[in-house]
Amino acid sequence: MSETTTSTARSTGSATPVKAAPLSSSQGTTSIADTVVSKIAGIAAKDVSGVHALGGGASRAVGALRERIPGGRVNHSQGISVEVGETQAAVDVDLIAEYGVAIADLASGVRRNVISSVERMTGLQVTEVNISVADVHLPEDDADEESEQRTARVQ
Repeated sequence: MSETTTSTARSTGSATPVKAAPLSSSQGTTSIADTVVSKIAGIAAKDVSGVHALGGGASRAVGALRERIPGGRVNHSQGISVEVGETQAAVDVDLIAEYGVAIADLASGVRRNVISSVERMTGLQVTEVNISVADVHLPEDDADEESEQRTARVQ
């Protein structure tokens, strides 16, 4: 039923599976929008333990305002930019790390999760995932935000 097939490369003698293009067949082609890939990558990046938030300071501020508007939704692609071709995709991730997390390990985990999620859900080959750590979130930052919200709530 599926048009996706795998075959073994025989010209080089290796046993590495080679995927057929899953997005085109004799019955038509499938195109995937950039926003689809960016949402998948954003959700996959947030799922990694040690990621506090996605995006830089300005995009997070706009996202916070957007969520407070009645009917506003969470922007899952915040901090994510992608380039999508016919068979490949490249992803750039801007994130805020939790304090105490090894950033190299965090980047490796985010990269692995984004690649597996995008490739599994879209069939696109992810050529690269570039990660930019914009800040480190400190636990006392949450306490400062809570005290500001309490004093400004009623006057």
